[in-house]
Amino acid sequence: MNTRLASRISNFFINYFTLTPDLEPQEQAEQSIREGVSFRGTNILILIVAVLIASLGLNTNSTAVIIGAMLISPLMGPIIGLGLGVGVHDYELIKRCVRNLCMAAGFSVLASTVYFLISPVNEGHSELLARTSPTIYDVLIGFFGGAAGIIGLGSKNKGNVIPGVAIATALMPPLCTAGYGLATWQLNYFFGAFYLFLINSIYIAFATFIGVKLFKYKGQDTVDNARANRVRKIVYTVAVLTMLPSIWLTYRMLQDNKFIVNANNFVSRECVFPSTQVLSREAYIENGQKYIRIALMGKILPADSLNSALSSRLEFFNLKGTKLIIVQGDAVNTGSTMTSSASDIYQLAQATITRQQTEIDSLRQILGSESSARSVGLKISPELKVLFPQIKDIAVVSPVFAGIESEELDTVNVALVSYSSRLNASQREKFEEYLKARLGIRQISIVEVSPSVTKL
Repeated sequence: MNTRLASRISNFFINYFTLTPDLEPQEQAEQSIREGVSFRGTNILILIVAVLIASLGLNTNSTAVIIGAMLISPLMGPIIGLGLGVGVHDYELIKRCVRNLCMAAGFSVLASTVYFLISPVNEGHSELLARTSPTIYDVLIGFFGGAAGIIGLGSKNKGNVIPGVAIATALMPPLCTAGYGLATWQLNYFFGAFYLFLINSIYIAFATFIGVKLFKYKGQDTVDNARANRVRKIVYTVAVLTMLPSIWLTYRMLQDNKFIVNANNFVSRECVFPSTQVLSREAYIENGQKYIRIALMGKILPADSLNSALSSRLEFFNLKGTKLIIVQGDAVNTGSTMTSSASDIYQLAQATITRQQTEIDSLRQILGSESSARSVGLKISPELKVLFPQIKDIAVVSPVFAGIESEELDTVNVALVSYSSRLNASQREKFEEYLKARLGIRQISIVEVSPSVTKL
């Protein structure tokens, strides 16, 4: 029973995934690939035009224009031809593909460099920046794109595989970005973009080589086995060496992304204040040091206490060693260049309003305290007539005492009382407990004053 089920499953996959009925004869597939290898006449002109179109797309940050340039570009031909040459041991084809690919890459970089030298716009947009930091994902895109390319070229029903591969692997934009790096003398752009082009080219050729082996294409009749083995070793070595830097860049990218996510979580959870809001946040790494910059708007908070409290919480978000930069009030604009005068005016007005609101709140608190002190005697006087009839007058105040030696300030609650007859110790203790409970305070000092003082 188990053998029969395994056989049925095996037949199912064989029926759906077998390639033999759909494959073209090797001669026809090879002819199609070899025809796209040469770079002369119209191919060179089309390549230069595609480079200029891609440069315009990068310059204007237009994805649609860049996609159009990738469809026009004939760069795929020599790359797939290179993989075919290695697979069938055609060393003359390999040499021709390498020569043509180098010429195509050189013309592309030269044309884009000239364009960006004369272009009035030299700002690096997102489409340019995206081509300067290749990762392991670009290796996988190049490999699977090359796999789709060789399957499409080797099958009878080619469909839209090659245009799709041209868009997915994006061979043209990295060369244009490399030209931009040379034109603006930003070598990090040049090396990053050219490395991305190498990744795409090598792994498209590598996938083509594997496809040729899986299709069991026959090699040259006269093959030097030692030379063939040497070429295969070179192919595998180049593939591995090309991939290694991308693995490191991917690790760095994931670490940076993890830092940004942790920083956002930290700000969202810890920077929650009653009268103050987070205006902006920025997590970045500069010279190996991690920073979180937070701009606050609203009631101004004590800077030292705030920084100390928030810094102590960083380690709980895996942000130990990160430096906090907190700006608020008039300092919100520090370290940033505003591009609009309206924004400057708004920030200035907001800071002024915040400062004035703080002063108003402080004055209201003082007035409230004074009003409460004046009215507390009237509030409890009906109760005192019943509970402590000996008391004739009462005033509850909160003076601030200054320590002569310690030079410290301390606020004390004091009840100034005049009696018609003195309270004994038990009555005085009950009166003190009553005042604490009634006024909602922990400590109060009772001071006796003469009736003549209350009449002044």
